Amino acid sequence: MHAVISSDLKQQKDLNYTLIGDIEANNLLQLAYFDEPLPYCGCGIGWFCLLVGFVFPLLWYYATILYLRNYYQKDPRERTGLAASAIVALIFTIAVLIAVVVIVL
Repeated sequence: MHAVISSDLKQQKDLNYTLIGDIEANNLLQLAYFDEPLPYCGCGIGWFCLLVGFVFPLLWYYATILYLRNYYQKDPRERTGLAASAIVALIFTIAVLIAVVVIVL
């Protein structure tokens, strides 16, 4: 078994590999993507929906739909705001259901 491993290593050393791209250049390009500010006054759509949702609660549900549809994969900085809006939408829904049950009963 050791002979097979050593012959495989010898074959790997004999092969010529080429570097596809510069790793540091790719990282710089990915970081440059996040240099541009987020929309909605720099706070992103999730935090914007969270703040304005206190006046228009339907925006929390809009942000929840965006969160569930993985909108944050376009820009990972959006994930926290969308998650916060989803949590507030859940709390708001539970509060409304409790209020309806108390009023009806």
